[in-house]
Amino acid sequence: MCDPASDTPISGWLVSRIIRFRLLATLSAIIASIVIATIVISGAYSGFTPERSAAPDISGDDRGGNVAIVDREVQGQPPAMPSLLVGQPLVSSLPDEPPASLSGTSVPSGWARVDASGSLIPTPALRQLFEYYLSALGEESMPQLVARIQQALARLQEPARSEALDTLGAYLDYKLAVAELEASYGDLAPSDSATSMQLMQEVHALRRTWMDGATVEAFFFNDEAVDRFQVAQQQIARDNSLTDSQRAEALARAEQALPDPIRTARRESRRFEQYEQVQQSLANDPEALSAWRTETFGTEAAARLAELEQSQKDWDRRWQTYSEAREALLDSSGLAAPELERAVERLRSDYFSESELVRAEALDSIR
Repeated sequence: MCDPASDTPISGWLVSRIIRFRLLATLSAIIASIVIATIVISGAYSGFTPERSAAPDISGDDRGGNVAIVDREVQGQPPAMPSLLVGQPLVSSLPDEPPASLSGTSVPSGWARVDASGSLIPTPALRQLFEYYLSALGEESMPQLVARIQQALARLQEPARSEALDTLGAYLDYKLAVAELEASYGDLAPSDSATSMQLMQEVHALRRTWMDGATVEAFFFNDEAVDRFQVAQQQIARDNSLTDSQRAEALARAEQALPDPIRTARRESRRFEQYEQVQQSLANDPEALSAWRTETFGTEAAARLAELEQSQKDWDRRWQTYSEAREALLDSSGLAAPELERAVERLRSDYFSESELVRAEALDSIR
């Protein structure tokens, strides 16, 4: 099955995207800060912003000689390099269980690649491994998180293991350097294309200062392509000499420079937005909507979308009926709090399947 406009095979991405959108729209009061309808690069550009990184620092710990993280800048001292943590003996306080935010998640795979001589091949997956653990900073200290990364890297044989540790140290120092660069711009984000371009170039240069070319290419190829596109997007939007058609052509040319997966994601994102608009405009004409789905997405995907719509309508109907019954129970019941809670749970289970109960309970919690 192909997109009639582009002959590009359509995966289940769009349908799954819409399913997630429906669910999160319903739960928007809980997770209003998450916007899944746009990818990193979709929507209007608001200016280049480098990745934000905590700026932790290291110093000796007087209580036992272990390396500890402190914010020396707060104390008026210049920061030291977090790479000094790499290669330290594993901290004795490393918990057996992972940080709470990582519990139940899968450690990134595919990063342990080596060439014929046993040297490390840097990959995007290796950066994902680093960021997977670093995302828990605050739940655990930097020495603990670095120790967890070192444990993961221990599966490598030499020379790949030492090369991976060197890469980790360089990556940590790079992230600190980015934080310092960002701080040098103050609280004001770059508001013009020239400043955005300057900041982007400085961040790109920092990457090449701390890491070799192969690592930069593996870690940041997509990021830098998006950075360049966003700056071009901003320049085109502010060029008053362009007509609407010229602006559209310039944006299309800029988008062509993006890697294929990102171009595909942007195209699917636009098609999703178009679907939402058409769905609203044809809400009272189900036959026309069905024909549009089939013409746009093909028979199979159109059938899946129709099933999704029917499933959502069924959920809305059951949720409305349950809500009315719940309100009546709360208003008329003379039960004590524990008994009333159990009665609501029984009522909820009468209307929703086991897989739906989490969603229903979450919605109840924000009433």
